[in-house]
Amino acid sequence: MGGPAVTFDHVWKKFRLGERHNSLRDLVPALARRVLGRRPDRSVLSSEEFWAVKDVDFRVEPGEALGIIGPNGAGKSTTLKLLTKILRPTKGRCEVAGRIGALIEVAAGFHGDLTGRENIYLQGAVMGMTRAEISRHLDEIIDFAGVEQFIDTQVKRYSSGMNARLGFSIAAHLDPDVLIIDEVLAVGDITFQERCVRRMEQFKRNGVAIIFVSHNLQAVSDLCDRALFMNHECRHIGPVADTLRAYIASATDKQQTFGGKGVEIVNAELIGPSIPTATVSPGQPLILRAQLAVREPMDDLTLGFILYRSSDNLIAYEGNVRDKEIGLVADVAGSTIQVEFAFNANLTRGQYHVECYALHNPTHEYLSRLCPAGIFTVHEAVTCRGVADLELSAKIVDAALPRSTAYPRGATTADARLVSEHRPLRVSK
Repeated sequence: MGGPAVTFDHVWKKFRLGERHNSLRDLVPALARRVLGRRPDRSVLSSEEFWAVKDVDFRVEPGEALGIIGPNGAGKSTTLKLLTKILRPTKGRCEVAGRIGALIEVAAGFHGDLTGRENIYLQGAVMGMTRAEISRHLDEIIDFAGVEQFIDTQVKRYSSGMNARLGFSIAAHLDPDVLIIDEVLAVGDITFQERCVRRMEQFKRNGVAIIFVSHNLQAVSDLCDRALFMNHECRHIGPVADTLRAYIASATDKQQTFGGKGVEIVNAELIGPSIPTATVSPGQPLILRAQLAVREPMDDLTLGFILYRSSDNLIAYEGNVRDKEIGLVADVAGSTIQVEFAFNANLTRGQYHVECYALHNPTHEYLSRLCPAGIFTVHEAVTCRGVADLELSAKIVDAALPRSTAYPRGATTADARLVSEHRPLRVSK
């Protein structure tokens, strides 16, 4: 296939907030405009309109995955509906080369009164496939979705998770040239999400272009080659790590500097074996190196370090150190100081980012904050819950000792005779 698989060429899309006629004086001119065909310039917004997508431009090549991230209401799902021809652009051009496999809403395109099996044939027909082609894939679609028991039940009886599994399975098994997936996968369980990611990785290897909208930043980091951060317009597009940094920075309401006095954290970098790819393993040692600029002499400072899980801004860790504890002397204006925070990424899989700050203790005033000072992804295939990696292990002990055996006060089953060594324990997917 020559050329890009997906072309989104400076696309604009506007919506009307609502058309209301509160009086005959308002209604008559509106009807007259319609009758006379006097239509306003489509490139100009009226007071009742807004741009959902504003001059967004990107290309996706065969075998490439583009992640689209942004806050709720940023126009991400609208972009996918424009690509799948559910909506027409106000301005610009969007084209997809070849067959599209799309899942952009739970049960989108499903007929509630039809069974799962009948909806598979319906969706396949919409994609332009013959009945024989659909039949060849039928068993693997049903098996992947895990709905064997309910395949001949009306889909209106399905849960949202069952609808999502069946919808993805149809989109992923009917030989698409372009796969378009929305955040709808979030309603699936952890195991199914993992299977979907593995399936999409296989598609990439086979030359399928993928557009993946998600709030799961780790999934975007793991799967995608590039990412687009949009908030109605393109805020950043490029390598995934750079785009995630731009998105996380925009999501924080913390100013970098307060008043420009004292000391300012002007830069920071994360150092580790896998940097700059920013993908680490649980327990891997990392260093956050922060550069402080002394604007005016100052002492009695606290330097802080906060680690967040990026998906929900949950604080995974917070710590700080006083200037005298590390020998920090900020008594020469114009000087620069480098401070290193060394830590181990004892974390479960996910996307994380770091904030560092400088605090003046006598006034308890923040002098400077930098967030994100660093971002990284913990890559792990086994655990699925929590934040901390406790390096949990398990062993078998022989607790069936004679009743006459006396244990000291406070003794536990750990005092029983060991019959095996500790074995690592991981949460099953």
